[in-house]
Amino acid sequence: MENTIAIYGAYGHTGKFIVAELYRQGYRNLLLSGRDLEKLTALLPFFPDSEIKVADINDPKSLDEAFKDTKIIINAAGPYLDTATPIIKSALRSGSHYIDLSAEQKTVLDIIEEFSEEAKNKEILIIPAAAFYGGLADLLATELTKEWEHTDEINVYIGLDSWHPTKGTRLTGDRNHYKRLTFKDNRLKELEPTPPKEWNFKKPIGNKEVVSLPLSEIITISSHLNVNTVNTYLSQNSLDDLRNNNTPEPKPTDEKNRSSQQFSLEVVALKDNEERRISAQGQDIYAVTAPLVVEAVNRILSGNAASKGVKTLGEAFVTSDFLNSLQEDDIKINIVEKSHVKDRS
Repeated sequence: MENTIAIYGAYGHTGKFIVAELYRQGYRNLLLSGRDLEKLTALLPFFPDSEIKVADINDPKSLDEAFKDTKIIINAAGPYLDTATPIIKSALRSGSHYIDLSAEQKTVLDIIEEFSEEAKNKEILIIPAAAFYGGLADLLATELTKEWEHTDEINVYIGLDSWHPTKGTRLTGDRNHYKRLTFKDNRLKELEPTPPKEWNFKKPIGNKEVVSLPLSEIITISSHLNVNTVNTYLSQNSLDDLRNNNTPEPKPTDEKNRSSQQFSLEVVALKDNEERRISAQGQDIYAVTAPLVVEAVNRILSGNAASKGVKTLGEAFVTSDFLNSLQEDDIKINIVEKSHVKDRS
């Protein structure tokens, strides 16, 4: 099989970042796919060596025709509640590995439940949620707790200086009507309301009020780490931006077409009386998904991936090596190895 990489939803906001990063790293054997021929054609002047193929998630034959000679399929077209299953089924038929960017908890749960055995049997690697939401926190949490057999609690804090959501983000929000889940006492539970609290993300985000808002990292982390409790907190200001229908879409501000948005994602792990912290800072939560996905592609093609089946980013790869390979211009990683705590309250 050729090492063709297919990007479904290539003309979407995050899809274009992924295609550009693949191109920047020297990949030319790209298949750009989606439902809109006009939008696909508009990409060709920027990526002239690429091939385009129209495919529709409601037409399995069109998906199979598009993906028949591909090594890896990157699904960048949300809502993943609708697109993940048909594209994964096509990937299994074509023998292609699969990566998506899902922040939706139910999608990741369904993928693990429905496709784990078949993917193993067909020696296919399926990586859901390989994005800022879901994937990055999973990488950080896995790295932070790798020496621990068991972790009492993992808390994920996400601070954004602003959030200008894309059309895809809004579509997903409208589509995703399922109850949010958190992980407590070794099992998934429906989220119960908790009061907001303050968290200091340091510069450039600073002190922010954060609220409990579990996304797909609850599923990715709890699916493979031996942990009792996992929580996610998001800065209230970014949630206010997201809920405001008048908040504009992100606008490019630099040579990588990134918006000016700054992010800080901090993971705190607790075991007995020991606390460990790791943080990742950077610019533009949509753009930063591209280096994460492309590094996964690099490692799959070079044979540096875990056994086949459904795996998270933290499960599929050696996390220290993966994180070290990311450019500081994309993500700055800072680890606080150990500190002892007397009282967690």
